[in-house]
Amino acid sequence: MKIEEIIKSENITLSKKVILNLLYSQSKLNETLYVGLKPFDMSTEQFNVLRILRGQKGLPINMCDIQDRMIAKTSNTTRLVDKLLKKDLVTRNICKNNRRKMEVLITQKGLELLSILDPLVLAYEEHFTNNLNEEELNTLNTLLEKFIS
Repeated sequence: MKIEEIIKSENITLSKKVILNLLYSQSKLNETLYVGLKPFDMSTEQFNVLRILRGQKGLPINMCDIQDRMIAKTSNTTRLVDKLLKKDLVTRNICKNNRRKMEVLITQKGLELLSILDPLVLAYEEHFTNNLNEEELNTLNTLLEKFIS
């Protein structure tokens, strides 16, 4: 469906059409992933934090570094980690080298939850990309990287 049909508007400039398509696509992606994560009492931002922590391969990471790696930079990392702590999915300790920093580590329970969520998220990713072949996916990635640079 074309963006003009979705927003019920005509005569949109090409640049505005691109922006609206990107915003609409982001909204659809987030909405769909949110619905999939909701039964696990997990937000997309919390899921992102868990994936960042898993990528540390058992090494702790401080809150600032988590924030730097977040997809949504506006997320309140402290609040997200607090929620994950309450679910026993992460631990948080004072850094031995710098007592002003907090280090976060994923727990075994967090890793187990990710092993359940990974196939679900992969299915959502494939749902959104299955209409594109490999060349189109590469072109889209190249164009998006160029767009945001």
